[in-house]
Amino acid sequence: MLRIFQKDEKDGQAFLKRLRERFSYPEELEEKVRQIIIEVRLGGDKTLVKFTRMFDCPNFRPEDLKVSPEEIERAYEAVDREVLQAIRLAIANVRSFHEKQKERSWFETRENGAFLGQMVRPVDSAGLYVPGGKGGETPLVSTVIMGAVPAKVAGVSRLVMVSPPNAEGRLHPALLVAAREAGVDEIYRVGSAWAVAALAFGTETIPRVDVICGPGNIYVTIAKKLLAGAVGIDMIAGPSEILIIADESARPSWLAADLLSQAEHDPLATAVLLTSAPKLAKKVVKEVEKQLKKLPRRQIAEEALKNQGGIVLVEDLKEAVSLANEIAPEHLELCVEDPYALLPAVKHAGAVFLGAHTPEAVGDYIAGANHVLPTMGCARYAQALGVHVFQKKISLVAYSPEALAEEAPAVIRLAELEGLTAHANAVKIRLKEK
Repeated sequence: MLRIFQKDEKDGQAFLKRLRERFSYPEELEEKVRQIIIEVRLGGDKTLVKFTRMFDCPNFRPEDLKVSPEEIERAYEAVDREVLQAIRLAIANVRSFHEKQKERSWFETRENGAFLGQMVRPVDSAGLYVPGGKGGETPLVSTVIMGAVPAKVAGVSRLVMVSPPNAEGRLHPALLVAAREAGVDEIYRVGSAWAVAALAFGTETIPRVDVICGPGNIYVTIAKKLLAGAVGIDMIAGPSEILIIADESARPSWLAADLLSQAEHDPLATAVLLTSAPKLAKKVVKEVEKQLKKLPRRQIAEEALKNQGGIVLVEDLKEAVSLANEIAPEHLELCVEDPYALLPAVKHAGAVFLGAHTPEAVGDYIAGANHVLPTMGCARYAQALGVHVFQKKISLVAYSPEALAEEAPAVIRLAELEGLTAHANAVKIRLKEK
């Protein structure tokens, strides 16, 4: 199931080529999502209810869209104390990490009297999409935390969360508690592409937002892609990915567990190991087969490993890092004796996990770094969800009469070169009419 490839052999080259060119979205799906967006824009709440009845809750009503404060209060009674403590610890760690990302406004005055600067301001409102989990039974509280905390650190005053209801029309109590603890202001029971469209355009019940963040299924992802521009988005994210670089010091059982931790996410997830140790590779394959037998989500993991999983044998760690940079994975684990020696060579990855005692799972939940990361090779130019998604920079420019007189000839020359004579005149007229 988990194949071992030689990097320089034909099948190894083909596998690496698929990794570099992984995933695209079928055009027919884009057209379906485009029609959903149009329906929501025209039909508002009525359309949201229609789709929710079709796919999530057969008896859903318009009044079920918004979660009441009383329901959130009751949710605390249904959440285990240890779970609440874990949520609060995760929020504290994520907040501490993201506080350091805040950008500051700055201002300067030049000798000629010109004043320039940059004001940093938060967006007014943001929408957080949280997938429903397995029929609402597996609440993705970590996604709530990872989206809500940086938005609040940025200073967003109105933070909205949407998530699909279960068959009874409810959201899991742990989701509601995590949302309250993380600072979410409004919660709505609605999911998929129609939820994204509602956040982008607004409906009778759900006011529009400025930015939408959070992961989702392929319909959610395509909706964000199509609506980018009408609303800000964090990124176009695909299925989860892990790439591990390991040497002889790594434990096969740990490597197998880490590969499976991503494979169990989605049949389209990618799980890859790069190593120069053939014996280690064989042991990892056996460990994967052994651990798979005990995995509740075995079928999902098996499909992912069969289609997108593999172990590639390379010449050395230098070649492994070079390949990792070409692949630009979402999660990169350096399970080697001296991970810090490899780190300077890493150029493209959503997040890097250093050393044998740092499984990617700690980043998903508690470390503090954001787990919403670029996939599909987008780590070549994109970065993790963070405070920057919810802040914008406003440039400030103020010229004194002396500053304008000093730099006017350059402005006039460039404007006339571009054929924009009105631009040039806007400067000339001020020099004439002092």
